[in-house]
Amino acid sequence: MRLFVSEGVPGCLPVLAAAGRARGRAEVLISTVGPEDCVVPFLTRPKVPVLQLDSGNYLFSTSAICRYFFLLSGWEQDDLTNQWLEWEATELQPALSAALQEGEDVLGSVRRALTHIDHSLSRQNCPFLAGETESLADIVLWGALYPLLQDPAYLPEELSALHSWFQTLSTQEPCQRAAETVLKQQGVLALRPYLQKQPQPSPTEGRAVTNEPEEEELATLSEEEIAMAVTAWEKGLESLPPLRPQQNPVLPVAGERNVLITSALPYVNNVPHLGNIIGCVLSADVFARYSRLRQWNTLYLCGTDEYGTATETKALEEGLTPQEICDKYHIIHADIYRWFNISFDIFGRTTTPQQTKITQDIFQQLLKRGFVWQDTVEQLRCEHCARFLADRFVEGMCPFCGYEEARGDQCDKCGKLINAVELKKPQCKVCRSCPVVQSTQHLFLDLPKLEKRLEEWLGRTLPGSDWTPNAQFITRSWLRDGLKPRCITRDLKWGTPVPLEGFEDKVFYVWFDATIGYLSITANYTDQWERWWKNPEQVDLYQFMAKDNVPFHSLVFPCSALGAEDNYTLVSHLIATEYLNYEDGKFSKSRGVGVFGDMAQDTGIPADIWRFYLLYIRPEGQDSAFSWTDLLLKNNSELLNNLGNFINRAGMFVSKFFGGYVPEMVLTPDDQRLLAHVTLELQHYHQLLEKVRIRDALRSILTISRHGNQYIQVNEPWKRIKGSEADRQRAGTVTGLAVNIAALLSVMLQPYMPTVSATIQAQLQLPPPACSILLTNFLCTLPAGHQIGTVSPLFQKLENDQIESLRQRFGGGQLEETFDLKAKTSLKPAVVETVTTARPQQIQALMDEVTKQGNIVRELKAQKADKNEVAAEVAKLLDLKKQLAVAEGKPPEAPKGKKKK
Repeated sequence: MRLFVSEGVPGCLPVLAAAGRARGRAEVLISTVGPEDCVVPFLTRPKVPVLQLDSGNYLFSTSAICRYFFLLSGWEQDDLTNQWLEWEATELQPALSAALQEGEDVLGSVRRALTHIDHSLSRQNCPFLAGETESLADIVLWGALYPLLQDPAYLPEELSALHSWFQTLSTQEPCQRAAETVLKQQGVLALRPYLQKQPQPSPTEGRAVTNEPEEEELATLSEEEIAMAVTAWEKGLESLPPLRPQQNPVLPVAGERNVLITSALPYVNNVPHLGNIIGCVLSADVFARYSRLRQWNTLYLCGTDEYGTATETKALEEGLTPQEICDKYHIIHADIYRWFNISFDIFGRTTTPQQTKITQDIFQQLLKRGFVWQDTVEQLRCEHCARFLADRFVEGMCPFCGYEEARGDQCDKCGKLINAVELKKPQCKVCRSCPVVQSTQHLFLDLPKLEKRLEEWLGRTLPGSDWTPNAQFITRSWLRDGLKPRCITRDLKWGTPVPLEGFEDKVFYVWFDATIGYLSITANYTDQWERWWKNPEQVDLYQFMAKDNVPFHSLVFPCSALGAEDNYTLVSHLIATEYLNYEDGKFSKSRGVGVFGDMAQDTGIPADIWRFYLLYIRPEGQDSAFSWTDLLLKNNSELLNNLGNFINRAGMFVSKFFGGYVPEMVLTPDDQRLLAHVTLELQHYHQLLEKVRIRDALRSILTISRHGNQYIQVNEPWKRIKGSEADRQRAGTVTGLAVNIAALLSVMLQPYMPTVSATIQAQLQLPPPACSILLTNFLCTLPAGHQIGTVSPLFQKLENDQIESLRQRFGGGQLEETFDLKAKTSLKPAVVETVTTARPQQIQALMDEVTKQGNIVRELKAQKADKNEVAAEVAKLLDLKKQLAVAEGKPPEAPKGKKKK
């Protein structure tokens, strides 16, 4: 059979995706024609796409062609899919035609249709339109919507179920290939020539023309749903199960849900910026706190990744030993995460005897089973430094994309892994000389030999799991290209030693043993670590990271563990974010651009506000960007005017009108309906967090708060309290129900804003069991007669001038002012109140001087030179470091005394 398609014709998207699914079931020849070509001889107008069958007959409607390909794949028709196809033809297509041709109010034409899809997905709690598996309806609707929704501006954030559905389909290979063929990376612009020749769509009937946004539609509730919500409400605190007894250490318990959560180990030598924080530790913290609220047996661990080239490089830059660098930056990391209120059960490090023992044991098992082999490799050697150069000691031009500052292991621009010898124009990072290629012996992990085991494991793991679409796509793309043997040793001193004769001067490559750090960190926490890490039958492992870390967690460590054949616990749910950018660019410590973890606490903005905003813009499904203006808007609108306003009003009404005691509540049918709506949104919150859709679940909290504000506004208890007995009773009911919604919100907020959550609970005097358990039903936790505490505002307004000042400070502005590095007057840190900073060129010059002087000091120490001579050079180094600190806008550190051993 032959499929005729054309670039820039929207109907070709779903048929190409459907054809991709049928690949292997039938031979399909795909021919590209012009949109004006007459393919079907008996049609009066040109038409594409067209499928010419082997019989000579033609199919020329998008749905018919897609249906044919799905039937070839063994798909069985069902009524729900047919209903979706009818709806797509009669409702969605006219709205989309109008949207794609208008160019102005695009969403106005199609919002109702998008909301319908979102509500349908949410109500049935399935990932696809017709159930748990992808159907014909999904491909047809995806193809219809893709030209519009591939632009994030047209995919409303509040339609979270639609967002997840669209992203899941868009990352599948058949859909990606279809989009590349039809749109040629031009998006909706590729369709304009075709659309302009189509007849103008008639306006949708029965709708008033208005510029006002449509109000959010409340879900239709059945009488049974309302009755169930009322019954659960009335049971109140007696519904709560007993609290789980706290363990120390936390260990798996047979018969319970045991959740092991890891956050990608941050490199010790870097100060994490906001993107690093949301990408792993903060996202994992939300899920860990949520897991504890569900009474799941939860262990959350992380730590600093301390071995490897990056640490040696930083040590050279700062004139310290690798161990001193690790000690210094481990404390910096721990302090940052403590300020952000990250609730680790363990925050460890990888430079431990346990790391050596477990890594060497896994290596020995792999070696014994024939999964490790030796080979001679060509490697860059710096003759000036007299050493082979590990990957991060080399940089040059990427052989794939031409980026001029690619590292010797990976290009930061295109993300591809590379071998250092592949770099064009390589340079030694220490001395900037050009290295030469020489031969050396290394060990390799035979990934191709383990590939079948890996694919079998993925086949068991992925169905029904919560791997993010990008994690699945990255993993599939590596497997599609075929796994290659990977070198697991490096010519370094700072790392886990290789326990093999002839390799005493080498260490394990950090990508091989860094993920083993999770095991060793647990082993430092408890000598019963194997109950977590060799117990896949009882442990659910969730791993959080940014997308660049996916291959090491989805391929490398699983291959190592499967090859070791020791029943290791492997990842059940791999949660990967996209990247968070800063305003219109990237975070850069050296250029003073962006907020880094050690700076956030100096802004005067509380940690919970940072947590809220980062989670609100969490890059789920696509990259997102931090914006100072948006931070101000979200704080002032969502927190101050919505959430804070509602909770404060509810508490103040109890204090002001009822003496601080929750009044009697006599629920009307409208109140009962509100209970059911809150319950429905609470259940949606649970569904989203169980699927680790953290950003989307936050919207449920804000939606409930909006319901609460609207409820108070409509019922006006401040007026009714002054009226008749019936009015006063009504004021009491509204106040009591509102303050119970506030109590519920305080618990739902706990994973996101723990300090604000605790503040609300203290103000409302919420009973302790209700603070620690979150059920799927809305309960009356503050019954009539309950006394609350003192109520006060939760949030402060952010002002424009305050935000503008911070924007200047973190936008590179702190590097704009000149600074005289040779100031005649000496600086005394104790009296310096403001620090001016230098230009980037001056800072770089000082950094180079510090590196150079550090090398001089090390050489003198290695030569065991005269102590006075060494001391003089050390004094010069310290002075240069002071100048650099001042140039970077930091007050010079006070001298530190030596610790006694």
